[in-house]
Amino acid sequence: MDDITIRLAQQPEADALLARSPLAALTGMLLDQQVPMEWAFSGPWTIARRLGTDDLDAHAIAAHDPEAFAALLSQKPAVHRYPGSMAKRIQQLCAYLVEHYDGDAAAVWADASSGAELLARLKALPGFGEQKAQIFLALLGKRFGVRPLGWREAAGGYGLPGVHRSAADITGPESLAKVREYKQAQKAAAKRSASADGA
Repeated sequence: MDDITIRLAQQPEADALLARSPLAALTGMLLDQQVPMEWAFSGPWTIARRLGTDDLDAHAIAAHDPEAFAALLSQKPAVHRYPGSMAKRIQQLCAYLVEHYDGDAAAVWADASSGAELLARLKALPGFGEQKAQIFLALLGKRFGVRPLGWREAAGGYGLPGVHRSAADITGPESLAKVREYKQAQKAAAKRSASADGA
């Protein structure tokens, strides 16, 4: 992941970690729910600092005492709105990576022969449902240059070029604002649909 510029956290040090560390990028994606995107993607850097390191290590996190790790995420400012449950999810993700990929997050995508295979691998990760897996696949393709055959199709609407739908489309504050507008419009449409169904 050399020479990659990421602006998801909107903080230089946090974004630099996302760019160089596959595990940090996966962890940021895992944290990206029910909190602002910048908060989620700055989480890996906060965790690394609190662990006293400049990177994240799947073996070390998986082996960390669960209570101590939850306390680490809960320190103010908290890493997430739900630091305890997210600490557990991060440890589950790291344990899975240790078991299946020897702790190497990049191995999840390094030799994927197709977009469909990569999507299946991402969906197998703890905490990654269909939508999260598709967004991360689009992020890999658009920002990290990981583009197995059929990656755009596998990423669904998130893989389309020229859209502002997810973390995959953020290159700075302007695109972040556009993604936020899209998400708000989607929420409003879902609310209208729900109230119409209940009428």
